[in-house]
Amino acid sequence: MLLSKLTQWWQAIREYLEVNWRPVLIGAGSLLALLIVVFGGEAALSTTTFCTSCHSMSYPYKELKESPHYGSYGLDPGCKDCHIPRGLSNFHKAVATHVVDGARELYLEIFEDYSTIDKFDERRQEMAQHARMNIKNWDSLTCKSCHVNPQPVPKSGQKAHKKLKQGWTCIDCHQNLVHKHVKFTDLNESKKQGKMVIMDKPIDWTDKYPQDDRY
Repeated sequence: MLLSKLTQWWQAIREYLEVNWRPVLIGAGSLLALLIVVFGGEAALSTTTFCTSCHSMSYPYKELKESPHYGSYGLDPGCKDCHIPRGLSNFHKAVATHVVDGARELYLEIFEDYSTIDKFDERRQEMAQHARMNIKNWDSLTCKSCHVNPQPVPKSGQKAHKKLKQGWTCIDCHQNLVHKHVKFTDLNESKKQGKMVIMDKPIDWTDKYPQDDRY
């Protein structure tokens, strides 16, 4: 019975294709071309070479190469490793990031003066907060792409990581790791209030657990 049905369906498909092969071929070719443009374009726009083609991005890239994150364990991360979600399941987030943030930064690159590092620093706090909130909203998935199930050795770090079960995420505590330091921000309050909330001082778990080493 099943074989008979499959034979009927295959015969119907063959008859349809014999008559309509041109539009089917055009449609399949168009779909393939669209997939190549979308996936290939996303990959091309995620390269460090493309990111640093804007003059302003040469400043944070220089900071990245001088940070502990660069060269550790033989790895040389690029811009996308922190700022673009990876994986097919997160592809929509990557595209949205390119469309929204890319258009925003291109506009600012044209209309803002980033000719010197001092000019760039005038907006650094705002840009850092924008990047932090992206990572916060992604539940730090770009961090977790490399740091899979980290297990801090100091007791203060172990206790701090219990906050992960309470809605906290990597970026809540781990700020200013790569680029020039700016003020710490309370990301939970920033999300709640819809504006940047600067903290009086960075989160330091040794204040709470002074008997432990800083993690």
